[in-house]
Amino acid sequence: MDGSEIISGIKTKLQDFNAISVSKNYSDEICIKVDPQVFKDTCLALHKILPSPVMMLFALDERKAMGKFVINAVFASFRRSQWVILTMDIPQENPCFDSLAKSMYSANLFEREIWEMFGIEPKGNPDLRRLYLHDEVWPQGNYPLRKDFQKMKVGNLGEYKFGRVEGEGIFEVPVGPVHAGIIGPGHFRFSVAGEPIINLEIRFGFTHRGVEKIFEGKSISDAIRFSERVSGDSSFAHSLSFAQAAEKISGISVSLRTAYLRGIFLELERMYNHANDAGGIALDVGFSFPAAYASIIKESILALNEKLTGSRYLKNINSVGRVSVDFDGSKKSILQESIGKIKQDFDELVKILNSSVSFMDRVDTAGVLKKKTAFDLGVVGLAGRASGIPTDLRKYFPGIYKEAKFKMVTQGAGDVLARLRVRIFEFEESCRLIEEFAARMPGDEKIENDPKPKEGSALGYVEGWRGPVLYWLKTDSSGLIERCKIVDPSFHNWQALSYAVLGNIIPDFPLCNKSFDLSYSGNDL
Repeated sequence: MDGSEIISGIKTKLQDFNAISVSKNYSDEICIKVDPQVFKDTCLALHKILPSPVMMLFALDERKAMGKFVINAVFASFRRSQWVILTMDIPQENPCFDSLAKSMYSANLFEREIWEMFGIEPKGNPDLRRLYLHDEVWPQGNYPLRKDFQKMKVGNLGEYKFGRVEGEGIFEVPVGPVHAGIIGPGHFRFSVAGEPIINLEIRFGFTHRGVEKIFEGKSISDAIRFSERVSGDSSFAHSLSFAQAAEKISGISVSLRTAYLRGIFLELERMYNHANDAGGIALDVGFSFPAAYASIIKESILALNEKLTGSRYLKNINSVGRVSVDFDGSKKSILQESIGKIKQDFDELVKILNSSVSFMDRVDTAGVLKKKTAFDLGVVGLAGRASGIPTDLRKYFPGIYKEAKFKMVTQGAGDVLARLRVRIFEFEESCRLIEEFAARMPGDEKIENDPKPKEGSALGYVEGWRGPVLYWLKTDSSGLIERCKIVDPSFHNWQALSYAVLGNIIPDFPLCNKSFDLSYSGNDL
């Protein structure tokens, strides 16, 4: 589908539609600029015809250069392997735009983020509470992603208003933000009627680090090292998504060998996390033996990572246009032998889990996320596939995955067991893909990849183990970053947990939570 087809599709929904401009800077990106008056209706039309939730919605401060703000909404045309970026200009005086949230809930959190970070009001949004800048600490009127923000201005502090469920026999149970162990901080406020949960409200932002602000002004080479520290269990996926955006701006094509090496490392990252989660789910129902066995499998993969790259968590590997490590015959043999042994161990783990009636009883029908709810929320990745939403960037933006005949799996139940089964299948598929990539990897290829500082913008994307990791970059003529927008799949999926736990009892919350296994740091950018 090219730009004209997209416009024709929009006009079937909006007969009087006219775009200011339509451009295609890259083969996988179509950018459509519209007037603010039709931005909302155009977003709703794209949502239906593609179909796609809001994958990204973010603002840029262009006041110094052009006297305006800019809003970009990003949608995915999965079956056509293209991204559609809808953009509009916002005047700098009393900046606002019509909210999408009531008609398309996947936009809600993005709108709240734009409001608190830029002071651009989404008119009509029913919930403009803050996500990261806690009212008890940040006075109103501070918008840290504006270019002229220097330091916090003094002002009146506020109070966060939690939703309340009231009535006879209703109790509130607050949990967190400080938890046992080394997990990140998050506040979970349960409303219960007897034992069943009837509402869960989640509050984050306790580890907000101003990541997107820190990227501004950095060179690409400095920023790529920073990107792999955004979310520690997805280091490789984040740095790869960043690298792909930078490569598009620079006009760099990577060698096929580099692409296969990146594919191997991305699947290794998926494997150690899926093994960890299978063990975590077992541990949360008191099934300690398979939990310990899963820890051994995870350690085997981390040890393999170190043998292959020198880094257990696959850091310092990606650069623009290349990777810093390569495989000789010895490393390839280590990889193949290790994957065979790891697969045997994982098969045994699966047998142990499946043979336990009590374990299966706990995970079956627990934490159900219905397909319609998942789609309306914009749930992505593994959690979406477990609820019957068939999206995976490895299938629809395949690259090397096409030749390897990548197989995507979905489940329909949307419960803890479904999410576990997706993990099991994906672990086994990752083993197969790694063997396929290693066998297909060509010999040394000499491609001149010397990135020159260049002005431009582009979207990078990777199907990480949780789901899509997206980086949108804008650079100036010196190659320095003007804006970096990051969306980790956790940002989309945390709100789904509030729906999945409804009707369950609080003791099952850790089990439901682990079956999603979302990132605090990936959310609290």
